[in-house]
Amino acid sequence: MDNIDDILAEVSGGDTIPQEARDLRELCRAWVAERVAPEILPYPGQLMERVMERIRAQIVKVEQQTGDMDPRTSFGVIVLQTELERFKFLVRSFLRARIVKVGPQSVSTVSARRLRTYQIDKYALHILSTPSLSGRLAPEERRYAVSHQQLLHAHYLGSFLRDFPEQLRRLDDAAGGISMVETPDLESAVFCRVLRDVAAPGLGLRDEEGELPRWSRGDVHVLRYAMIRDMVLDGDVELI
Repeated sequence: MDNIDDILAEVSGGDTIPQEARDLRELCRAWVAERVAPEILPYPGQLMERVMERIRAQIVKVEQQTGDMDPRTSFGVIVLQTELERFKFLVRSFLRARIVKVGPQSVSTVSARRLRTYQIDKYALHILSTPSLSGRLAPEERRYAVSHQQLLHAHYLGSFLRDFPEQLRRLDDAAGGISMVETPDLESAVFCRVLRDVAAPGLGLRDEEGELPRWSRGDVHVLRYAMIRDMVLDGDVELI
C-alpha cells in the first residue's frame, strides 16, 4: 500500500502525470475543500476553463460516435460517456457548494442534510460587501449574487419593508453594534492535511527549547478553521 508521501506526491501531480489526470485531482480537491470550508474559497478560474473545454470536446466526440454500430466503437462511447458524467458531476457539485454560500437554492432533502453546515442563504450580502471575499467569485457568480440580493430586497420591500420607517429598511443595518448581515462561522472545526513542512499555527504551545512546533508533510489535524485560514489560502494545508 502506498504511504502518505506517495499519495501526496501523486495528488500534487508532476510532469509524468497527464494534464487531464492532474486537473481531475485538482477538481476533486477543490470540490472537497469547498464543501468543508465555512466560507467561500477563491474560484479556480484556469482549472475550470480547462475542465469545461475538455467537457465540451468530450460531448462533441460522443455525439460524433453515437450511432456507430461497431461493438468496439460502441464500448468506447460508453467509456467516454462514463468519464464525461464523472467530470460533469464534479463540476455541478463544486459549483453548487459555492452557490449555496451565495444564495438559497432548491435542494433535495438529502442534499439539504449534506449542505447543512453551509448555512444556506445567509452569506450573499456579507460576500458582496467584503472586497476580499467578492474577489473570490467568478464573474457569473458575482452577477448571480447581485441579482439575488436585488430580487430579495425587492421582495422584502414589497412584502413588509415598505411599511417600516425609512431608517429600518436596510438589510445591512448595524444599529446598536449588532449587524444584520450573517457571516460564516470561522470557528467551526475542520480536518486538514499538511502539504508541506510548515510552522504550526498559534496554538500557544512550545517545545522544550521554546520553539514553536512544526507540522510535517502528510500530517492530519482537526482544529478551528480560523486558525488555518491563511494556511489554506496559501496552499500549505488542504481541507479534507
